[in-house]
Amino acid sequence: MNVRLPKGMGGGPSDMNSMIRQAQKMQEQMAEKQAELDEREYEVQAGGGVVTVKIKGTKEILDIQLQPEVVDPDDVETLQDILVAAVNEAIKKVESTNEQELGKITGSMNLPGMF
Repeated sequence: MNVRLPKGMGGGPSDMNSMIRQAQKMQEQMAEKQAELDEREYEVQAGGGVVTVKIKGTKEILDIQLQPEVVDPDDVETLQDILVAAVNEAIKKVESTNEQELGKITGSMNLPGMF
């Protein structure tokens, strides 16, 4: 017994080839966008602006600036906490931007391991 599947339901090699081409195009677009995102630089402040972290899209910390008033030899713990918060916020900003920008390419497709 021969069964014909409706178009769009595994309707033959031409549909599969088209899907493969679309997937390859999406993969190329994502690679280009990722390269662009890797080159971006972000600046994040913490502690009311007393600490500024500059981070690259690859999550490489480029610079940390401290305002003099945050440096208190008697309260090193506060400075440490502010630095940790600033670096974590910078990483979150990179990840959020990457997810948002790459999501524009993939649409609502759920691609595990892509982000």
